[in-house]
Amino acid sequence: MDTKKIPSAVIYRLPRYYRYLGDLLSKGITRISSGDLSRRMDVTASQIRQDLNHFGGFGQQGYGYNVESLHTEIGKILGQDQEYRVIIIGAGNLGQAVAHYTNFYRLGYKIVALFDSNPELEGRLVNGSKIYNISYLPEYLKENTADIAVLTIPKTGAAAVAETLVAGGIRAIWNFASIDLRLPEDKVVVENVHLSDSLRVLTYRLKEVSEQ
Repeated sequence: MDTKKIPSAVIYRLPRYYRYLGDLLSKGITRISSGDLSRRMDVTASQIRQDLNHFGGFGQQGYGYNVESLHTEIGKILGQDQEYRVIIIGAGNLGQAVAHYTNFYRLGYKIVALFDSNPELEGRLVNGSKIYNISYLPEYLKENTADIAVLTIPKTGAAAVAETLVAGGIRAIWNFASIDLRLPEDKVVVENVHLSDSLRVLTYRLKEVSEQ
């Protein structure tokens, strides 16, 4: 499967499929039709079939989808059959909130260290993970393995820190800094997250409803 040919919109829908299927499993539901799944997710049945066909398709005519099997296969596509070592750059409120989010551990994302420029935070533990001074980052990456870095720092200096991460072997960056990072795609994958953008969409929709 060549993931470069998969539309990004499909990729972004996969975690939602995975989450809904997980909920169905927890309720003891073992089989579901595309029509039933579409009603639960508010996505058309044809869209679901088209999305899954990018990966070979998983349903059976007249049977629908085996919930456990589909959940497992989508999990593999999303890399959920592996464990990832994660470091957090920025141990402020957002960084510590990420470290405390226990669902990440259940999904296979293990927070192994945090880094911050504030010397008062150095040595503290956040949900069992130690906070190091940011100056130790290059040395840490030489001595330890990490797959993903979470950036929860101001945009000033974020690009420089990202370059240090890439040089240290980090393969993926989850970026909450208020800047779109542009790094060599052959060395690192980046997911830029702008919380304020989502909030602005929410207030737009609120304004739209209020004006009706």
